[in-house]
Amino acid sequence: MNKKIILFDGVCNLCNRTVQFVIKHDKKDEFRFTTLQGEIGKQLVKERHIDTDTVDSIILIEPGIAYYTKSTAALKIGASFGGAWKLLNVLDLIPSSLSDIVYDFVARNRYKWYGKKDACMIPTPELKDKFLD
Repeated sequence: MNKKIILFDGVCNLCNRTVQFVIKHDKKDEFRFTTLQGEIGKQLVKERHIDTDTVDSIILIEPGIAYYTKSTAALKIGASFGGAWKLLNVLDLIPSSLSDIVYDFVARNRYKWYGKKDACMIPTPELKDKFLD
């Protein structure tokens, strides 16, 4: 598969809204999605030895190239939209150790601020092909 894979917290309202945002802006159809809680997500995390106790909100996998977590993943996803979004690449100059502090603060508070669902999102029939499980 030549698509980039976004793993996300399927019960997080913020994460689900972010996925909807990415789908809307993914004009080149670059991304596929799976939840961290699903079997495919668990397998992808296991293969890459990612500790989901420290990374539990977003992971971007570029098959055969690399994977990215936290703020780095978010910036790479946003910059892929092209146009003015490419300006996000400037934020790559900030060390991820610093930008992850902000990312982790939002991630820690996401359920409190945005709420969570009892179960993972079920894609609509027209979006089903964008999800791996």
